[in-house]
Amino acid sequence: YLLTAGNVIALGLFLSPVPTFVTICKKKAVEQFSPVPYLATLLNCMLWVVYGLPWVHPHSVLVLTINGTGLVIELTYVMLFIVYSQGGKRLRVVVMLAVEVLFVVAVAAFVLTLAHTHERRSLIVGSLCVVFGTMMYVAPLSVMKLVITTKSVEYMPLFLSLASFFNGVCWTIYALIRFDLYITIPNGLGVLFATAQLVLYAVFYKSTKRQLEERRKAETGLTEVVVNGDPHKIRHAAEKGLHPPPEIREM
Repeated sequence: YLLTAGNVIALGLFLSPVPTFVTICKKKAVEQFSPVPYLATLLNCMLWVVYGLPWVHPHSVLVLTINGTGLVIELTYVMLFIVYSQGGKRLRVVVMLAVEVLFVVAVAAFVLTLAHTHERRSLIVGSLCVVFGTMMYVAPLSVMKLVITTKSVEYMPLFLSLASFFNGVCWTIYALIRFDLYITIPNGLGVLFATAQLVLYAVFYKSTKRQLEERRKAETGLTEVVVNGDPHKIRHAAEKGLHPPPEIREM
């Protein structure tokens, strides 16, 4: 039952960025959102899919199905990032995606051709899952740095942090009961990092609301200037160093 609950929560983790990508699609821009957490999660899912293959670790249907689902979802996020990114940022995402795919294909080919027992294959892929599963949870550190610098949690989605926390707790409990080191290490660290994100969210929530409100007022004021004034006159006055008339100055 705990494993099933873990899979349900993991599915929630994979779907938690949906509101973020709805915003990205509406604005047609990724702005300051980072692709790193989604690329890291995609790599983690691909490795767990290899781990769950019958030729690597038999009787791992739940591991295979939930991570196969996560692979499709995370790949969709990464493709949206590519579509709505520009210039160098888009190129970096494409290169990182290509490197990840080539790496997983190489790992699968290596274990299936050179490791001749299930135990050895499970050991090799399981060890890689520990490393890259940890990286998946560490990936949001770049976002946490941005939060501290800007004093804003605008680009650190709350749903993703909550889902990471509950997913990590559930899988850590399961791993401790089963004494499975491969699952304990990355998910235990995941709980710590997700807790740190939630603390940051609580600390900077009010300052974020204040910044968003100030931005909204500034945008509203700019719109009123353009609507109420003659853009040509405003530009002409600015060129001469004159002040705009009262009805334009008032926001």
